[in-house]
Amino acid sequence: MSAMDAISEKILQELSRDGRISNLELADRVGLSPSACLRRVQDLERRGIINGYRAVLDRTQLGVGFVAYVGVGLSDHSKASQEAFEKSISRSPEVRECHNITGTIEYLLRVECADLAAYKIFHTDVLGALEAVHSITSYVVMGSPKDERA
Repeated sequence: MSAMDAISEKILQELSRDGRISNLELADRVGLSPSACLRRVQDLERRGIINGYRAVLDRTQLGVGFVAYVGVGLSDHSKASQEAFEKSISRSPEVRECHNITGTIEYLLRVECADLAAYKIFHTDVLGALEAVHSITSYVVMGSPKDERA
């Protein structure tokens, strides 16, 4: 199977909704026998289309009450500067996502902290302490009516 067909797309849709679905239930939902369904899932895994399975966590239950997207502009646009920034950010547990983007800034971060006071510490002591950081723009998340991240 090299091309993606409608059945494989349906399998991916069902697994995206519920990664713990049994093969029997998945096969029923997509209209395949359990053995054919399992072969398809294994093929999607082998091809790297399915990279893994995750638990979706309720971050508020874990003490995360503050979420912000943070735009970061660098003063130096060299590869070395970007690599140094990425290495520094990778060590920061508050940064849940880091995306190198195009436009007026280089990076978009998703930052999760306990509260505004914790974010201020991160903003000042982590981002503000990085030499290459030229600008920081915070967008505080007030709600997420649609969030399909796994």
